[in-house]
Amino acid sequence: MAGSLQLKKSGGILIAPSLLSADILNMERHIEALEGEADWLHVDIMDGHFVPNLSYGPALVEALRRKYPDAFLDVHIMVEPAEDFLDMFISAGASLIALHIEAAKHTHRALQKIKDAGLYAGIALDPGTSEELLAPVLHMTDLILVMSVNPGYGGQSFIAETLNKTRALSELRRERGFDYLIEMDGGAGPKNIAQIAEAGCDVVVAGSAVFGHPSPASAIREMRRLARRR
Repeated sequence: MAGSLQLKKSGGILIAPSLLSADILNMERHIEALEGEADWLHVDIMDGHFVPNLSYGPALVEALRRKYPDAFLDVHIMVEPAEDFLDMFISAGASLIALHIEAAKHTHRALQKIKDAGLYAGIALDPGTSEELLAPVLHMTDLILVMSVNPGYGGQSFIAETLNKTRALSELRRERGFDYLIEMDGGAGPKNIAQIAEAGCDVVVAGSAVFGHPSPASAIREMRRLARRR
């Protein structure tokens, strides 16, 4: 498998619209409204146990893979225990699976299973979880997903303190020669994307900022432009 940083476009930030903010009855129309501007499609999976909400399942990922065979499907599983859900999303056609360190009993084994299946392996951190807990598995992690809101619902306000976490992870990557990507999810939009990019993020998940805009494609273009102004 290619290195994680090879997933990133040269010199630019990746925008991953969150389908949680798309109209479930008009999902295809909303995706088409992106006009090919999205780099990844972000799919949030919630179990109503690890987080206080329910959303989607492997059937949606499978349907997206059939409809968009070349799409990069960034699947974020907010489920517990995370290991019990890996096979179904691997089979469904995810490109990357990010699991929560707080929800995995055996993080190393879970990440290795994802990688052995030929997928990219990601690990997510809640706002209140320190990046220091990732030290034993950083060498095998393709992506670190920093939650900038408490997981469970879209449309929440950005927690600015989480930028310290992305800065620390970016510096550690540079010092140790790791190649993981840093992704931020929660409350991202035009007002803060330059700040997020400056903190070292490679991928930004945007939900309401994209699908709540009259022109989702224009919203992505504007966010990408603002990110370049860091």
